[in-house]
Amino acid sequence: MNISFPKDTFFLVTGGAGFIGSNLTEHILNLGYRVRVLDNFATGRRENIKDLLQNESFELIEGDIRDSDVCNNACKGVDYVLHQAALGSVPRSINDPRTSNDVNITGMLNMMLAARDNNVKRFVYASSSSVYGDEPNLPKIEDRVGKPLSPYAITKKVNELYGRNFYEIYGIETVGLRYFNVFGRRQNPNSVYAAVIPLFVKALLNNEAPKINGDGLQSRDFTYVDNVIQANLKACLTDRKVGGEVFNIATGGRVYLIDLYNSICKYLGKDIKPIYGPDRQGDIKHSNAEISKARELLGYNPEFSVDTGIERSIEWYKNNL
Repeated sequence: MNISFPKDTFFLVTGGAGFIGSNLTEHILNLGYRVRVLDNFATGRRENIKDLLQNESFELIEGDIRDSDVCNNACKGVDYVLHQAALGSVPRSINDPRTSNDVNITGMLNMMLAARDNNVKRFVYASSSSVYGDEPNLPKIEDRVGKPLSPYAITKKVNELYGRNFYEIYGIETVGLRYFNVFGRRQNPNSVYAAVIPLFVKALLNNEAPKINGDGLQSRDFTYVDNVIQANLKACLTDRKVGGEVFNIATGGRVYLIDLYNSICKYLGKDIKPIYGPDRQGDIKHSNAEISKARELLGYNPEFSVDTGIERSIEWYKNNL
C-alpha cells in the first residue's frame, strides 16, 4: 500500500480503540504520522491500543461523540478526520434504537460541526451496506438503494444525507465509505453482537458447533480490514471531486455463508456441522458490491482477497484467543 502524506499530517480517528479504528490508527502510526484517538470504550477495547500508548505520535482522548465540547477539542489542529465511532450491529439497533440513534446520528452531527469549525481538510466517515435495505438488484450500486430494514440502517442513511448536506451548505469535504462485511484481526468474537467470522473461528477453535442464522445460503461481500484501511487513506488523498459522495468499499465478490464456514473448517482442519437457526430480523439476504466508482474516484484497489484475509485472520485468532 504505497500511500504518503506531508510529514506533519495529523489524523483524528474516532472509535480508534475499536476493531477498524485501531487497525487504522496502527497503520497510520507505522507510516510515521500523528494520530489522535477519540473513544469512550463502550465497544472499543483498551487492549486494541495498549501497544500504541508509548508511541510519541499517538494521543488518546477518552470521551463521547455525543458531547459536542469533546468533539470540538478532538478536532483542534487536525488535518483529517476518520470517523469510525458508532454503535454497530443490526440486532443491537433493534433492541435499543434510541442509543443507536443518539450515537450514530447525533454523534456524527457533533463531529461534522467540530470538523467544520476547526477547518478540517476532509471528513471521511464509515457508512454501511445496510443502507441498501430491500433493494433486490446485484451488484449493489451507490445511487440505487431501497427501504432500510433496521434502525441501524436508518442511522447510516441519515449519516450519508448529512454528509452530502454539509458539503453542499458548508463546503466541508465529506466522504462516505459504505463498508461491506469487514473482518480481520481484533474483531471481537466475545460480544453478544459479534460478527459471523470471529464467531465461527472461536467456536471451531473450541471444538464447538457455531450457529448459522438462516439456511446458510445468504451471500455477502466479505472485505478484509486492510482493504478498508486503504480506502480511508485514499479517500483523504484523492484530488478528484468527491465531496458529499459515498462509495462502496468491498472486495467486489460474493461468498455464501455456508461456503465461508466450510472454508474456515478446512483452514482449521475441523469437521463440525453447524447448527441452523431462524433468519435474523433486519438482515439483507444477498450482498455484492460494485466497486468501480471507488476505483475511479478514490484509486481504491482491494489488495487482499477473502481467502487471504481469512487465512491471516485465523492466524491472529489462534495467537490471541
